[in-house]
Amino acid sequence: MINDCFSHDEKRLLHFDAVDLLKSRLGSIATSSLQDLEKCGGKILAQDITAPKNIPAFDNSAMDGFAFDHQDYLKNTGVFPLGARIAAGDNKPVELAPCSAARIFTGAPMPTGADSVAMQEDCKTHQSEGQTFVIIPQGYNKGANVRLAGEDVNSGECLLSAGSRLRPQDIAAIASCGFAKIEICDPLKIALASTGNEIIRPGNCLEQADVYDANFFMLNSQLNTMPVEVTDLGILPDDRAMVESTLTRASSSYDIVITSGGASLGEEDHITSVLAQKGTRHLWQLAIKPGRPMCFGNLNDAIFFGLPGNPVASFVCFLLYIYPSLLVLGGSRWKEPTRIKIPSAIKFNNKKSGRREFWRGYLEPGADGTNRLHKYDRDGSGLISGLRHAEGFIEIGEDVTEVKPDEMLDFIPFSQFGIV
Repeated sequence: MINDCFSHDEKRLLHFDAVDLLKSRLGSIATSSLQDLEKCGGKILAQDITAPKNIPAFDNSAMDGFAFDHQDYLKNTGVFPLGARIAAGDNKPVELAPCSAARIFTGAPMPTGADSVAMQEDCKTHQSEGQTFVIIPQGYNKGANVRLAGEDVNSGECLLSAGSRLRPQDIAAIASCGFAKIEICDPLKIALASTGNEIIRPGNCLEQADVYDANFFMLNSQLNTMPVEVTDLGILPDDRAMVESTLTRASSSYDIVITSGGASLGEEDHITSVLAQKGTRHLWQLAIKPGRPMCFGNLNDAIFFGLPGNPVASFVCFLLYIYPSLLVLGGSRWKEPTRIKIPSAIKFNNKKSGRREFWRGYLEPGADGTNRLHKYDRDGSGLISGLRHAEGFIEIGEDVTEVKPDEMLDFIPFSQFGIV
């Protein structure tokens, strides 16, 4: 991570400039260790996975039926005497007698001399002079219902690269290669704190000027879906000395420190001043709505992210900036969310230029049955109801001042951030 400081206080940083800054200054800080495969789902891979053999390793039947040679099939009108019987797991090689068929089951190795399989539902068997025959109807192509060796993966093929975050299907692919243990990036250690004299935790009695701490539980819930370990630092009061001592201790014990609140310009907002004086601040004040007062820097050996105090602004900044940053720091790659073009059901003509906005959006079918994007009516960055109602963000660029119905808009589903 680069430690030189750029000051952005006088001119707010545009969204993609902030993304570029984070991408340029962040790299993996994760260590790695060998882990049992069954414990690796959702973790970040620290090694390349290369197939040591073909998958499947041998030609095999894709279903229950009868194995035969297609050339013989064309010659004898599809009537074969039955010879061998081959089940899945049979390891003894079988050679098919000329002009005969073998009873075969799904996953069983193909006998030498056979290149096709007929489904048992299509075939009929009968006895004649103590011999069982199978009648295979016309219409089968050569190679029917046979899974060839290497059809899924070829020996030496790279299945997954280091930095991949492992999905269930990736775990299946690794298991199919025979790996019982793999090298995984160790989880980052994260310290999470809320700030403000007015903030209290649920379960306590709420006084008139108090506010329950929604941010910790929202952020902790999202972090728990990631390959990290979270420690709760509690709520930091609006006291400069307390904020400084707590953050300094945390920065010596954790990889990353994340706070919410106290990142603005007020006299009681001590987060940014502590970071500026005791650490290095790389980013502050973004040209986005919601979420303007967010900071990023480092304090001692820890990387620091300061989020806004309003829940919606905190949520937006976490998903857009901290979520992909944590993936990079944890050994993966920056994951830019996919934007989906969807027609608008919105009429809006008073957006300010110069800032990018992320509206809380949801889909509803229009009169023609096609989904249309709708904007949650109220924009307040303290209104959690907008997040609950939304299915994702409607992204409105800096130069846009007006949105019209049927206009194609960029929609970022929450599923892009692992929220389902």
